[in-house]
Amino acid sequence: MQLDATDRHILRLLQEDASRPNAALADAVGVSPGACWRRIERLEGAGVIKGREVRIDPRALGFEVQVFLRVTLDKTAPNAFDAFIAEARRIPYVQSIETLLGRVDIRMDVIARDLTHYQQIYQERILALPHIADIEALMLVSELKNTGALAI
Repeated sequence: MQLDATDRHILRLLQEDASRPNAALADAVGVSPGACWRRIERLEGAGVIKGREVRIDPRALGFEVQVFLRVTLDKTAPNAFDAFIAEARRIPYVQSIETLLGRVDIRMDVIARDLTHYQQIYQERILALPHIADIEALMLVSELKNTGALAI
């Protein structure tokens, strides 16, 4: 899909604040509200805009610990990836699961209320996942940048 300067401007502003009213967005990019709405609908229809979401700070709800797990699977087992991912998706404290190429097969983000809670999740839920050959845990100390925004 070809994007012009106005489309890119709309996308930049929506990345900053997806709740911005259409009239304010239209005014900021210099088009009518109707034209702005049609552009947004076109961008959504083309799959450029996948949705708008509410981002909740886990720490505000008492989740003080975030751990990144790097998992290597036993790939000699048939359907190791599928079985692992199906079970990992069932753990509510697993925030994301990504498959990778390289030495590590899976990266997962896990949140917990505190270290004791993390240890419980790790021992009871993570280590029970099928086909784990190796696992490495990296605890988040500080987050210096976290953006899903694209340089448009």
